Amino acid sequence: MRLGNYSRRGAFLLLFTLILSPLSAQSPTAKQTIMVPMKDSKRLATDLYLPTGQSRFPVVLVRTPYNKDGMQGFGMDGVKHGYAVVIQDTRGRWASEGENLPFIGDGWWAGHQDGVDTLEWISKQVWCNGKIGTWGASALGITQLGMAGAGTNLLSAQHITVGTSDFYPYLVFPGGVFKKAMVEDWLKATKHQENAQDLWVGHAKRDTYWNQYDLNTRWGKVNAPAVHLGGWYDIFGQGTIDSFVGYQTKGGKGARGKQVLIMGPWTHGVLQKRAGELAFPNADKPINQVADTWQWFDYHLKGVQNGFAKMPAVTYYVMGDTNDPTAPGNVWRTADTWPPIPTTSTPLYLTPKKSLSFTQSAKGSLSYRYDPANPTPTLGGAQLTLPFGALEQSAVENRSDVLVFTTDTLTQPLEVTGRIKATLWVSSDAPDTDFTVKLCDVYPNGKSYNISEGLLRARFRKGFDREVRLKVGEVVPVEIDLWSTSIIFNKGHRLRVQVASSSFPGYDPNPNTGAGFRAGTEKRIANNTLYFGEKHPSHILLPVATERLP
Repeated sequence: MRLGNYSRRGAFLLLFTLILSPLSAQSPTAKQTIMVPMKDSKRLATDLYLPTGQSRFPVVLVRTPYNKDGMQGFGMDGVKHGYAVVIQDTRGRWASEGENLPFIGDGWWAGHQDGVDTLEWISKQVWCNGKIGTWGASALGITQLGMAGAGTNLLSAQHITVGTSDFYPYLVFPGGVFKKAMVEDWLKATKHQENAQDLWVGHAKRDTYWNQYDLNTRWGKVNAPAVHLGGWYDIFGQGTIDSFVGYQTKGGKGARGKQVLIMGPWTHGVLQKRAGELAFPNADKPINQVADTWQWFDYHLKGVQNGFAKMPAVTYYVMGDTNDPTAPGNVWRTADTWPPIPTTSTPLYLTPKKSLSFTQSAKGSLSYRYDPANPTPTLGGAQLTLPFGALEQSAVENRSDVLVFTTDTLTQPLEVTGRIKATLWVSSDAPDTDFTVKLCDVYPNGKSYNISEGLLRARFRKGFDREVRLKVGEVVPVEIDLWSTSIIFNKGHRLRVQVASSSFPGYDPNPNTGAGFRAGTEKRIANNTLYFGEKHPSHILLPVATERLP
C-alpha cells in the first residue's frame, strides 16, 4: 500500500508491514510449537525455528500480541542468518493462556514477568549457546522495554523500533488528554477493547496504576545494549529518545554507554521517505548500517567485528525544505550523545498582532471560543489510525477557534534540534479546558506544514498526579511539551505557531465542565484568552543550533 493512503485499515496494514518486514518469499521451514510454562503455571504458545548444523546457536526472541503465526518469515530469515528464533504469543493472546490485557505480563508489573520467565526457559535449552537477543516494533518494542526493566542478565542485545518506556504520557494520556483515536482504534482492532478501555479511562491522572509501567524509575536494572529506532512524526517519538537516554546514561553495566539511537523523519512506519505530504530525500537510507537487524545481532551475539564496533551512538536526520534541492538540511548526521549539538534555548514570543518575535512582546491579549461540540480537527502529526505526518494546515489555520502566529520571512536558515516546549499565559471562564500548540514550517508558496505539537489539560498544569481547576478570569501559566525534532527552517520560510483548545478525534475533547473524565455528557463553551507582554510572556522555547552545520 502507498503511505499516502490514510484509511484506518491502511494505517494498521502499514504498522503490521513494519512488524513483519523481514518476510521472505521462501517456502516454509519446519517449526516446533511449544507451550512454555510461566512461574504462575500459565502457558504461552511459542514457535521455535532452529538452523541445521551445530547443536547450539545464538537466539533471537520476539514476543508479540499480534499472532506469532504471522511471523513465520522472520523465523525463517533468522534461521538463514544462523540464529535460533523464538516467537511467542504474549499472555492472553491467540494461543497463549492468561488474561487478555495489553502488556499484562511483559514487564515487572502485575505479578507476572513473562519476558524474564521466557528468557530463563530459553537459557536452559540444549540449542541455546547463552547469547539471547530480542527484536520487534511498536507493541513488540514495548514488550522488550518491559522485559529489560524487569531486571535480567540473560539479555545480550535488543533491537527496539518505535517503542515507549512510559505509558501515561506517550501512549494513553499525552498532556493529560486521552489519545482517543489511537487508543480506541488499537484496542478495538486487537480485541483488547472490552478488557482494557474502561480500566485505562478510569485512571485519567497519573497515579500508582500508571507509575507501575514507568521504566524511568528502573533504568539501573537494564543490562543490554540496544538499538532504539524512532521518528520525528512517530506516536512514540519522544519515548524512543527517552529510552535511549535512560539506557545510555543510567542503565546497568551491560547497558550504559552501549546504546544506539536512530531518529528519522518518520511516522510509525520507519525507513520511509514520505511522512504525510512531504517526501524527505534519502530518509529511507541512513548513512551507515545502524538500522540493520542482523548486523547488530552478528556483532553482539556472534562477536562479528562489523561496522557496529565503531558505530556512533546517535544517527539522526535533519529535515529541511523538501522542494529546494539546494536547501540546507535533509541530511543524516551522527553524534556521540543526545542532544547531538550545542544549542541555545531561545524564546520565540507570541504577540497580540499575531506575529512571532525573538524580542519581548508588547502587552495585550487575544481570545477565542472553544466549543467541544465543534472541536478543532486533528490534522497530521503523531497519529496511528488518522492521517499522519506533515500535512498542509490551511484547513485548521482558517478556523476562528485557532490563533495563528507567524514570524517575518527568514533572511538566513535557522536550525532547531532538540526538545521544544511552550509556555502560555492563559485564562478561561471554564473550570477546565485544554490548550494545544503546534509548530509549523511555512514555505515560500504559503503552504504551512506541521513540525511538532503538544497539548495540556489545564487541570494538570501543576502535575499529572493532581487536579487543580481554573478560577474564572485568573491568569495562569501552562507549559506544553512539543517533544523533540530536528529541522532547518530555510531562508525565505517563516515559522508559525497555532494555539487552540482541541484536536479531534485524535484527542478526547474537553467538555469544559471541570467534571471527572467522562463523568457525564454535559458540554459547555469555553471563552479562552491568551496573554502577552513582560508579565505574561507567552512563548515557544526553541533549541536553536549555535553553529552552522551541513
